[in-house]
Amino acid sequence: MSLLPTEDEIMLADTARGFLDAAAPVSHLRGLRDAGMTHDPALWAEMVAMGWAGVLVPEAQGGADMGHAAAGVLAREMGQTLVSSPFLSTAVMAATALRQVANTRANDALRQIADGTRIYALALDEAAKHDPAKTELQAEADGNGFRLTGAKTFVVDGGFADRVLVLARTTGGLTLFDLPTDRKGITRKTQAMIDSRDAVDLDFDAVSATGDDVLGHVDDAMTVLAPALHAGQAALAAEMTGLAARALAMTVGYLKERKQFGVPIGAFQALQHRAAHLWSETEITSSAILNAGRVLDSGDDATLAVSLAKARATQTAQLAVQEGVQMHGGIGMTDAFDMGFYMKRARVSAEWLGDYSYHAERVARLRGF
Repeated sequence: MSLLPTEDEIMLADTARGFLDAAAPVSHLRGLRDAGMTHDPALWAEMVAMGWAGVLVPEAQGGADMGHAAAGVLAREMGQTLVSSPFLSTAVMAATALRQVANTRANDALRQIADGTRIYALALDEAAKHDPAKTELQAEADGNGFRLTGAKTFVVDGGFADRVLVLARTTGGLTLFDLPTDRKGITRKTQAMIDSRDAVDLDFDAVSATGDDVLGHVDDAMTVLAPALHAGQAALAAEMTGLAARALAMTVGYLKERKQFGVPIGAFQALQHRAAHLWSETEITSSAILNAGRVLDSGDDATLAVSLAKARATQTAQLAVQEGVQMHGGIGMTDAFDMGFYMKRARVSAEWLGDYSYHAERVARLRGF
């Protein structure tokens, strides 16, 4: 299995980078934040027109079906400019979940994802840490349907999504529901996110759901959800690696410009060693990201590859922003300089879909430790 990007992947990255540097630089994120917005519908519409929303949607449903490695390429480029969009929640995770269900309703939803008329969020977690297995939101049988009662937290893109995939506990296990966000009994509470990304808490007060709202089979949520989580974790890891790469580039640029004692501080060997170490970590992590995409595309069990990628991406992004802040000096901590935004995004991304400890433990378990 090659861990080098193909010519098509290189062309995709170049195209994405050119578009995002022009249409969605960090200044775009600043403008959204200053306007009290968490996303730009016009930017998402342009991304949809370029086929990115359908990156994992089959061609039969109007998608491009480019695969998980390609989704990682796009996510990495979005990470470089801190793009805030529903790409991960909708084009990656929801699309992957819907692909596990071969019915008319799921196919219609995939078409709407590809054409940009449907945006999804995933309501999975209920505590401070990611752990779907500990779901307590109850879906009690009610005639031929269900009543959902409970709460979910850290629902990314839940503030503007049309639909939400809700993980609930039923009599025999866990069940995944596909619900409209305006269903009676669902209440959204906006979270104040340090990285300016959209997220909400969702309360479910005896929310009615029919059998048609079940995505997959009752008591068997993970058959549908696990592939979606793997896809999302791999793409998020790719986004974090893009973040780390841009933070490194910004830091190296600063080392070449900033002078002390009449010479650029990049001439100091100690700083050269730190920059070289960060570059090495970024390259190794990039290989882990590409491997995760390749394994996902092969159809083999990607649990190990994905968790290794997310764990490494978390460490690398943290190292990149910490070194960036330190080597920039005091200005690195301020919102007046872009590095502060990268630090905030890295911190939030580290927690989403499982932190370092969650994935490192899974890697250790799968390796027999």
